[in-house]
Amino acid sequence: MFTGIVTDIGEIRDLEQRGDLRARIATNYETSGIDMGASIACDGVCLTVMGLGSDWFDVEISAESVSKTNISAWSVGYRVNLERALKVGDELGGHIVSGHVDGVAEVVSIRDEGDSTRVTLRAPAELAKFIAPKGSVALNGTSLTVNEVKGNEFGINFIPHTKQATTWGDVQEGDRVNLEIDTLARYVARLAEAS
Repeated sequence: MFTGIVTDIGEIRDLEQRGDLRARIATNYETSGIDMGASIACDGVCLTVMGLGSDWFDVEISAESVSKTNISAWSVGYRVNLERALKVGDELGGHIVSGHVDGVAEVVSIRDEGDSTRVTLRAPAELAKFIAPKGSVALNGTSLTVNEVKGNEFGINFIPHTKQATTWGDVQEGDRVNLEIDTLARYVARLAEAS
């Protein structure tokens, strides 16, 4: 489990296809404190640590994960939002995030509003029904509040701190981003279907 509060920006150092995709990610985390087999959210995708170095960790990524996320766009030098798994007693500053990406949303428009940036995204039709104004979503592993929803499109506002502490300062129109809908929204919808 994660909170959607990004604690590092990693950089893809190497990618190698070995049956599954293996990625080496440079990090500022103290890697001596990371266990083999630990979970780290990489752009919102929960991945298992398979190797460690002084300033990097390796993960293996299944074809299923590549097909359901934006990982196919990763290349050497690509920057990713990182978050270590939640520990008992940690502050829950965002919302409960599983690291199980539901689909990919597309950035439709970007416009500055004062010091903040308003980003409009288009969700896949089958996921749009789970997105509500003032609800939570995780986008590339970042816990965010939805401002408005119109059909399959929804808006997010990024304050300057979020743009600096995550990869959201690099966002461009047309970017594909990992979308995880709020777990509570999923269960409420499921209960409504059963009624």
